[in-house]
Amino acid sequence: MTVTSPDVNLSAAREQLSTLVDQATTSHEPVFLARRGRRIAAIIDSTVLAGLIEAAEDMADIRAAEAARQEMADTQAEPIPWDEVKADLGLA
Repeated sequence: MTVTSPDVNLSAAREQLSTLVDQATTSHEPVFLARRGRRIAAIIDSTVLAGLIEAAEDMADIRAAEAARQEMADTQAEPIPWDEVKADLGLA
């Protein structure tokens, strides 16, 4: 994702909110809002945001799986068979 538009001052953004939302949704690029020259927020297309959230959740799952594998390696634990897990949870 390459951001090509300049930051929009928050005061100016108030006056052109609809236009900025349209810009973000059609370009699929964030529109950054600034106060005193510092970025403070962004307007982003909701489908882009949903994709970012999904990617972050996937990355969290990957990291948790890696941590679990590392813990098993460190403790030399054996994996629990799926049938045993289902039985313990009353699913079998």
